[in-house]
Amino acid sequence: MVVISRGTLNEYKIQYPEASDAITKWFLEASTSDWANLNEIRSTFNSVDYFGNGLFIFNIMGNHYRLIVRIIFRTRTIFIRFFGTHSEYDKVNISKL
Repeated sequence: MVVISRGTLNEYKIQYPEASDAITKWFLEASTSDWANLNEIRSTFNSVDYFGNGLFIFNIMGNHYRLIVRIIFRTRTIFIRFFGTHSEYDKVNISKL
């Protein structure tokens, strides 16, 4: 999969240094995968949830952080939409991402 954008993930790694290794691990797994549906994502990340409209929510470092991405399977593209702590995630209006 192509992750748009790695630069955004790098900014999150600076903002949340304690999550840096987990973000890198997620990126390496996602960028070397070729997912076609939610079940295939769950074979790599069993804690992923589907919100709807192509938005997927990943738990990072257990349940301490959340990563929200939009995945377009036909073009193998992942767009980073949000990364933050669980409490920051609770304030996000996901339907507006």
